[in-house]
Amino acid sequence: MIQLNTHLSIIDNSGAKIAKCIKILGGSYKGCIGNTIVIAIQKAAAGRKIKSGEVYRSLVVRQEKEMSRIDGSTLSFFENSSIILNNKNIPMGTRIFGPIPKEFRKKRFMKVLSIAQGVV
Repeated sequence: MIQLNTHLSIIDNSGAKIAKCIKILGGSYKGCIGNTIVIAIQKAAAGRKIKSGEVYRSLVVRQEKEMSRIDGSTLSFFENSSIILNNKNIPMGTRIFGPIPKEFRKKRFMKVLSIAQGVV
């Protein structure tokens, strides 16, 4: 569950490292895996296009809170993570580090699935 002021790690190679959620899009007070949020970059790598303090849209790909699946199993991760999106809802990075859940296939994020290291 992602709320306002939640810190997220950025797991793509766009240059950002840590971000803070400042808005959940879609009219909800909490976000989960697959939701689009607005983030402010807190820490970024030096010499990259993305700088600290900039505001971007982001897609939540991991959360610490358990998520239940249709078959009755649950899925949780060790950290809250997201990837940065551009204006056309396409990932800015060219790689996603670590696994992402298979629920993105139903949400039509095929580009995210294709650049991810693994699908859980």
